[in-house]
Amino acid sequence: MAHDDLHVTDFLLETDSLEGFLDTLADHALTRTPTADGCGITLSREGRFLTVASAGRSARDLDEKQYGLDDGPCLQALRNGEELMVADMLGEQRWDPYPAHAVACGTRSSLSLPIAAHTHTAGALNLYSPKPDGFAETDLTGLRLIAAQATGAIALAQRIADAQEFANDLETAMRSRSIIDQAIGIIMGQQRCDAEKAFGILRGASQNRNVKLRDLCHDLVTSVGGRPPQDGGLRPRP
Repeated sequence: MAHDDLHVTDFLLETDSLEGFLDTLADHALTRTPTADGCGITLSREGRFLTVASAGRSARDLDEKQYGLDDGPCLQALRNGEELMVADMLGEQRWDPYPAHAVACGTRSSLSLPIAAHTHTAGALNLYSPKPDGFAETDLTGLRLIAAQATGAIALAQRIADAQEFANDLETAMRSRSIIDQAIGIIMGQQRCDAEKAFGILRGASQNRNVKLRDLCHDLVTSVGGRPPQDGGLRPRP
């Protein structure tokens, strides 16, 4: 197990994107499963399914077939958060007509492990074998570790994306606050009043004109200063 942990750490250090990391995980999963000839990593995004990483020859076509049918072992593992092993497609009765398509493509068995189960970016690690019972003797511990590492990478990417969205929202709020403060200063000078009363005047004008407060303040500062106001961001300007 420690040996696999070291490999995964190396993978993370050697790649510079989530897609690159998942590609490396797919390669590693295929390498450690000699009976398989294809590995794909599926993620759900905004109600759609996408193979974000693949290795070997069979995975992408079989994944895409399941997406088109909106059914199959890959999607069942993704939706239910369960491991799903298909011993022999030739005798499989579920997900019709997918099993016959898999057999026609040379695939007899498959293994799907859930990734980021029960989240809005849920997925599955899918392995395909040309042999019946191709995964009967497979040590699932290492493959579960790979699925767990994919889950962790996706969760980290989501946290980074959420943090960036928060930072962008905060930047916008700070810039709006700067413009409003400039407008308050103008009203204080014109009306000889304090900041609270100046803000009340601006808010009342915004409501009466049915104009957003920030837009009203932007127009006021522009008319007084002769040019659009300088937005005050989170970073100092050069």
